[in-house]
Amino acid sequence: MTFSLHGQAVSGGIAIGRAHLVSHAILEVAHYQLRERDVAGEVGRFDKAVATAGAELDSLRAEASVPGAPAELSAFVNVHAMILADPTLTDGVRELIRERRCNAEWAMVQQMQLVVDQFDEFEDAYLRERKQDIVQVVERVLRVLQGKQRKLARRKAATGADDDLIVVANDLSPADTIQFKNLRIGGFVTDMGGSTSHTAIVARSLAIPAVVGMQYARPLIQDDDLLIVDGTRGVLIVDPDGGVLREYRLRKTELELDRTKLQRLVTGRSRTLDGEHVELHANIELPQDAERARDVGADGVGLFRTEFLFMNRDELPDEDEQFEAYRSVVKALGDKPVTIRTLDIGADKEARALRNRAGNRAAPNPALGLRAIRFCLAEPQLFLVQLRAILRASHYGKVRLLIPMLAHAQEIEQTLALIELARFQLREARQKFDAVAIGGMIEIPAAALALGPFLRRLDFLSIGTNDLIQYTLAIDRTDGAVAHLYDPLHPAVLKLMSQTIQSAQRVAMPVAVCGEMAGDPKLTRLLLGMGLREFSMHPSQLLEVKQQVMMADAAQLAARVARLLKLDEPEKISEQLEKL
Repeated sequence: MTFSLHGQAVSGGIAIGRAHLVSHAILEVAHYQLRERDVAGEVGRFDKAVATAGAELDSLRAEASVPGAPAELSAFVNVHAMILADPTLTDGVRELIRERRCNAEWAMVQQMQLVVDQFDEFEDAYLRERKQDIVQVVERVLRVLQGKQRKLARRKAATGADDDLIVVANDLSPADTIQFKNLRIGGFVTDMGGSTSHTAIVARSLAIPAVVGMQYARPLIQDDDLLIVDGTRGVLIVDPDGGVLREYRLRKTELELDRTKLQRLVTGRSRTLDGEHVELHANIELPQDAERARDVGADGVGLFRTEFLFMNRDELPDEDEQFEAYRSVVKALGDKPVTIRTLDIGADKEARALRNRAGNRAAPNPALGLRAIRFCLAEPQLFLVQLRAILRASHYGKVRLLIPMLAHAQEIEQTLALIELARFQLREARQKFDAVAIGGMIEIPAAALALGPFLRRLDFLSIGTNDLIQYTLAIDRTDGAVAHLYDPLHPAVLKLMSQTIQSAQRVAMPVAVCGEMAGDPKLTRLLLGMGLREFSMHPSQLLEVKQQVMMADAAQLAARVARLLKLDEPEKISEQLEKL
């Protein structure tokens, strides 16, 4: 029976393929009694499943350690291996099987709940959140016990051709991303999540169509159901009829042809029809991402998120390790600028190695707590190590240093003082470094409304739209319950962005947008009309944005966007945006 579901479109394109359900083994566990003579065999079946799960983790560790794979993924697998080897989990399961003569699946779920309940009692926020790792390890063993395939694999359609895999889940964990690197996934569908969820970010980085926040997709879909994922409209069609299937296959072919044509723009100049030059930079998270930025012809790196060097590890990266990472990106980009953002840890970004520091304490509201520059100023020695590493990298290319979450003039002064101290320390150690431009992120409404200190003391600005929207609208962008209220086109958000761009232009200060809005081609003309001339986005989005730039007339857009910004009703704003 054909039916459709609607969710939030987070990664454009069309995927047609077979459903692959993941991460719900716990919900499918039965409970049954064993005969006394079968108990020993059930314990043996459990031990064999644990060994198989351990072998799977070993295989994943090998996949995660190949060149180009993010280092944090290997660390993530190591954590799961340690949990699997912990007798607190496995010995309890064996004891339950023997005492209650129950099946291994049910015993494992009961023991998991006991362990998870203990984690809920911890005061430390980091430790509380580790319960999700335990759940994912238990899922892995349960899949083996239930004889379910863990690895995603290609399937053959009735015609003999390969079908794409459509991953359907309640939510997706970082562990699954290891497999996504090596398989051609057609699309993602999840019940949870919003536009900035982990699934959404992974989907956009891999240019895979995705719809999230579906609520009830996972219970309604079965393995091997034929699905159509419309990642542009936020629609999922289950078991489509022949006419719908032919229509979407045609649209998919047209989109793929358009994407192929975009490759011709790699060497083209990013100019509007009326001759305005627009810089298109790439956002990266790890040093190896620099190659992707270069492949799409990026004008530089507009945002290097350095916190990913600190996450999912037990020891902090020292100055030399950080320096080597920053230098590798700078050298890969040649004479193009690399904007390195200082550590933005806290809120939804945890670092295990920092859990005993001030910034990783259990805060009543982490998003409003000691995060980003607030954390760095509270830990000056840690901050100085990073500043010295960034300054040393500047000797090998054009480096710009970006400070996140600034709101107060004194934060700017304290940061500049520490940068000067880092320079002094490098001179004392006879380490080479060059001049760097210093910029501030505008992601707190207070900063956008009181730009004076930023314009007087800094060299450039970068608008972080993800947090600016979150703080302006008082919406937790990781909370699926309010994800539908996360609106980039809210009049207040647009006015804050426009005022920031215009204020910077009046004093000839460079200003960029580096949040998700910069990589959305539907918003390119809006941002050009605001006067924006520097965009920074994921490399997979750059060519599509470049195409929009090359087809736009900036002068005409300025007048039309000025009229749009006077509107205060989102529906009318959306209507005028369509006309752009």
